[in-house]
Amino acid sequence: MKKFSITFVSLALLFCLSSIVCAQGGAKQGPQVARDSDLEKDSLHNLEVARHYFKTRKAYVAALQRCEEIIAANPAFSKIDEVLFMAGESSLHLADGKGKQESSLYVIHEGDTKRTLTPDQFRDLARDYLSQLVNSYPDSSYRTQAEESLRALGGPKPKSGGQ
Repeated sequence: MKKFSITFVSLALLFCLSSIVCAQGGAKQGPQVARDSDLEKDSLHNLEVARHYFKTRKAYVAALQRCEEIIAANPAFSKIDEVLFMAGESSLHLADGKGKQESSLYVIHEGDTKRTLTPDQFRDLARDYLSQLVNSYPDSSYRTQAEESLRALGGPKPKSGGQ
């Protein structure tokens, strides 16, 4: 009976210690986010297409539209920091008239009216995306590049309650 009690206490202690170690290890990884695997797969596909448009084709309107589709449909996407960075950089390139697509191809629909953005509006859009990246994802590998781009735009916008 004494051996049974010692064994039971030892196992209970081992279980408690392993639970504590696991709980501490999880804190280093950050919060777990429940992600829809189909939505994640769709967002990853859109990101790959956006990368192709951005890097290979210099089609910044198409890249920006793909990024905005991801942001709207899946704000918890595992690579949202890259999406925000690409959306911001695409907007900057459009503001500067760079790329193979005219910035006038980017059209915003407001009810029955359609409008395009001016270079200053594209810069403001870029600042929004890059500020969200810097403010919400401080450990992102894109942070340094985003901060560099933001210096020319007046720095990041202050973090708001909506971000």
